[in-house]
Amino acid sequence: MTTKPLPVPPARSRLEAEPLPRRDFLGLAAGWTAGSALLFSIVGMLRLPKAAVIPAPSSRFRVSLPDSLAPGTAFLPPGRPVAIFREASGVYAISTVCTHLGCIVQAAPDGFRCPCHGSMFARDGSVVRGPAPKPLPWLEVRKTGSGLYVVDAKKTVPPGTTETA
Repeated sequence: MTTKPLPVPPARSRLEAEPLPRRDFLGLAAGWTAGSALLFSIVGMLRLPKAAVIPAPSSRFRVSLPDSLAPGTAFLPPGRPVAIFREASGVYAISTVCTHLGCIVQAAPDGFRCPCHGSMFARDGSVVRGPAPKPLPWLEVRKTGSGLYVVDAKKTVPPGTTETA
């Protein structure tokens, strides 16, 4: 039996980098992962004081009716889904959100019309033509001492409920 001597590795130059052992590589990778996780958590914590909520208008609002508002004519306050009427019996408010799919109805000479699916409502909010399943809800109206009215779009009242003018 003959034995061969083991090959001698070639001599390395001083300028060549030493190979990185696997254990050292895994330690560096873990350190970089922990550092980046810490950095991202700090960025997240710095964003916490700023609210990420979109402000919505209050459901209660004050409105002043124009003196020229004729009885039976709808007054539509800008930016509010409400129609306000002044009659001889008093002031009342009707929601202009269609009870079918939530579209905003438009005032018409004979009441309201839904532009989305063609529902028609009378001036008192009752359904004239579907597909709306229910009438438009009446909303709570209160008179303040200074001639203003407070409408609460979250509180419904029975149809025919008016606030004295």
